[in-house]
Amino acid sequence: MPAPISVIIPTLNSEAELEACMNMLLPGLTANLVREVIIVDGGSNDRTGDLAFQWGARLICASGKGRGRQLRTGGLNAKGEWLLFLHSDTWLDQDWPDHVEDHMRTAPDMAAAFSLRYRSKDKQARWLENRANKRARVLGLPYGDQGLFMSRAHYDRIGGFEDMPLMEDVDIVRRIGKKNLAILPGKAFTSAEKYERDGWRKRAYSNAFLLMRYYLGASPEKLAQDYR
Repeated sequence: MPAPISVIIPTLNSEAELEACMNMLLPGLTANLVREVIIVDGGSNDRTGDLAFQWGARLICASGKGRGRQLRTGGLNAKGEWLLFLHSDTWLDQDWPDHVEDHMRTAPDMAAAFSLRYRSKDKQARWLENRANKRARVLGLPYGDQGLFMSRAHYDRIGGFEDMPLMEDVDIVRRIGKKNLAILPGKAFTSAEKYERDGWRKRAYSNAFLLMRYYLGASPEKLAQDYR
C-alpha cells in the first residue's frame, strides 16, 4: 500500500532554504508516510531545480505571479490521499509524523496547520508568534507559513487553492472554516528574514493592513503590487 501523503512545496529561487526544508521531511519518509514530494517552481534561476532532482522530488514548472498558482498546480498533480502544503522556508519539527498520523486517525474530516515558531532569538519573535498562534486557534486563520494538511477528498470538496497572486492562504482557510481546522501541537519553524529586515512591528502591522484591505474588498492583484 503506497504511503498516503503528497508534500507540495512552491519555490522561487529557494536554494538557500530548500535543502533544510527537505531534510526535515525525512522522518516522514522513514515512517512510510510521505509518498512523494512535489516542487512547484515559479521560474527560479538558481539551483532550486538541481536540489529538487538531487532529493528525488517531482519538479513541476508553474510560472506566473504568486504562490496561489503553484499551490493549485501542485494539488492538481498530487497522487496522495493526503496533501501537505509547505513553504520552502518552513521546517517541520522532528515529531511531525506523529502529529499528522494522529490527526489522520482521529480527525480525518478536518484540515490542520502546525503551531508557528520563527527562527529568531529576538523577543519580538516570541510576541509575534504568540499572536499568530492565538489568531489561528481563535479565528481559524493560520498563516501559510504554518503549513496546511488535509485529505485529498476534503481538498477537492472545497475547491482547492485558487490561482491568485496573494492571500491564497487566507482564502482557502476561510473556505475550510474554523470548525473544520485543527492546530497541531507540532511546530513549523519559519524564516524571520523579512521581519528582521523591516522591523518586527512594522512588518506585522503592514501585513495586518494588507489583510484588512483584502477583507474590505481590495483585489489580490492590487495587494500583490503593494506587498514586498
